[in-house]
Amino acid sequence: MFPISITRRRIASAILLLATGAASAFSLSDISNQDATSGLKAALEKGANVAVSKLGQQNGFLNNDKVKIRLPGALEQAMPLIRMTGQGQKVDELVIDMNHAAESAVPLAKPLLVNAVKSMSVTDAKNILSGGETSVTEFFRQKTSGELAGKFLPIVKGITDRNGLSARYNATMGQVAKTGLVSGDQATVEGYVTQRALDGLFLMIGEEEKAIRRDPIGSGSAIIGKVFGAIR
Repeated sequence: MFPISITRRRIASAILLLATGAASAFSLSDISNQDATSGLKAALEKGANVAVSKLGQQNGFLNNDKVKIRLPGALEQAMPLIRMTGQGQKVDELVIDMNHAAESAVPLAKPLLVNAVKSMSVTDAKNILSGGETSVTEFFRQKTSGELAGKFLPIVKGITDRNGLSARYNATMGQVAKTGLVSGDQATVEGYVTQRALDGLFLMIGEEEKAIRRDPIGSGSAIIGKVFGAIR
């Protein structure tokens, strides 16, 4: 018989090997349809939870340079002139209101993101798993963007309308948009903020997806580890 200490070390080593190497023992063809879909669902829910919790908190957009909503390019370039006219503080307040509007809207995304998985076919699941590093995120962007925009817009408008500059922005940018110098989604404050809120949301979900793909075992979920580990 082996000494107890050696046996324990071997058992510990075996457990460690299993924990770190189990995922690589599978290939995508070994993953069942049910597991593939379950892994995607778990990854989506994890990504959605992280993104919503980070962005939906106070100053979730404002304090995150990756997603902070700034003035559209044309107005940003005009800021030196605007400050010379004494309107700088009001514009700064508009930027703060835009970001608070986005953080208020984002929590509405969670149920829609989770429900989107119900539309996923087996083929979708396998294609997404073998796609790029944000293929899950892009799938759900396509499935939910339109509905999310419809949910976000009234929340955003209710907040941005409280700012006295909002109406002036809309009047000015509406005219500028006719010249083609700015995109249509920048013609109104609420449209602009809604689009940027969506962009920020999917950016954060994409970052979480990349993290899962880099370290599936570290996700803390067995099914995520198994499914995403199989395609590393």
